[in-house]
Amino acid sequence: MLLTLITVLFFALALAGVPLVYALLLTTVGTIWARGLTHPLETIFLTYIGGVEPFILIAVPLFIVSGELLSRGGVGKRIVRFAQSLFGFLTGGLGIVTVTASALFGGVSGSAIADTAAIGSVMIPALLERGYSRAFAGALLSASGTLAVIIPPSIPLLVFGFVSGASVRDLFLSGVVPGLVFGLGMVGVCVRYSKRTGIDAGRAVADRQEVWKAFKSAFPALVMPLIILGGIWTGFFTPTEAAAVATIYGLLVAIFVYRDLRWRDVPAILLHSFTTSAVVMVVIGATAAVAWLITVEQVPMMLIEAVRPYMTSRWAFLFIANVAMLLLGIFIEPLPAMLLSTPILIPLANAFQIDLVHLGLITTANLAIGLYTPPVGGTLFLAAKLANAGIGEVSRELIPFFVVVIAVLFLVTYIPVLPMGLVWLFR
Repeated sequence: MLLTLITVLFFALALAGVPLVYALLLTTVGTIWARGLTHPLETIFLTYIGGVEPFILIAVPLFIVSGELLSRGGVGKRIVRFAQSLFGFLTGGLGIVTVTASALFGGVSGSAIADTAAIGSVMIPALLERGYSRAFAGALLSASGTLAVIIPPSIPLLVFGFVSGASVRDLFLSGVVPGLVFGLGMVGVCVRYSKRTGIDAGRAVADRQEVWKAFKSAFPALVMPLIILGGIWTGFFTPTEAAAVATIYGLLVAIFVYRDLRWRDVPAILLHSFTTSAVVMVVIGATAAVAWLITVEQVPMMLIEAVRPYMTSRWAFLFIANVAMLLLGIFIEPLPAMLLSTPILIPLANAFQIDLVHLGLITTANLAIGLYTPPVGGTLFLAAKLANAGIGEVSRELIPFFVVVIAVLFLVTYIPVLPMGLVWLFR
């Protein structure tokens, strides 16, 4: 089957160390050559360009800029201080603070890597000082940092909306409750670790004045997700316009409210953000070429016919889709993995009458888990470096997190009201 050839060729190139963009393009050209297809190579170029042309993709670099503006300086510290004033008294309090701060900062940045870096730089020294092991601190940060991928404004959910045509507003709403449930699962792991080791029995309860002071300090950053979601939900602005609003808001807060940045810092931040955005966009263009080949050769239709005898229900399809996306996410970053898989999954989901918003949330949650799964997890390597711990040590401490998040993943998959409740309420 053509899909098998594409999969084998892509993974062979990627595992051989070929950069992702070239691996995707070579896979497309190599498949056309190996199968003797008659598609002109000029079509690949046109598809590549067309993949990065849609207006909605302007939101990607804008959200990256807004997250970068707020992640520089003291926003992470303010969010951590607020979370600590609320939950620092609990058993495993500092671990709970880490998860809470990651979730709150994720609502600002939309990026798992930015979340892990910003919160990790503040929390890892505090965790080590409280007695947590370096390996557990790294595991906790690598897992909790990925909440930014699920909680809006999530860049992968935004891209899924572009590829699938699903409502970005609904996709953002679908991530709210699952993000909280994933966070609660991670909190449970922290409490269990604290009771098992006797570390971090909690500190004194913060008084109201301390909580209020921490809240006022963090409020300007925390209100940004409310502005984005509220504006999109009410129809006051589109997702692309919301990204522009978030960028202007982030700039004003960072310079005039928090005063963490100066005007002279802005060009360097813009350059770094647009460099990151350029990498994302060239990958999107390359995956668009592969997706075009998959679609034009009617691979999804052939796949539907091939798997129909084995998928007797939508529940069987969702199970297989979860397994496939988990495996894909282990080896490929979320955005290219989503762009490659979505053209295949959407016809299957439609055949089983599965809401594309639900599918988008499930896909994103699976790929988020891949970010801290060896051997190539992005947040895993970053958190291990911040904690100065070995990948093997951190991976062992991640086992309880994997147990919890897989359980939550299947709850989100088979109890649709968890991701879709808010969507149904506001549709």
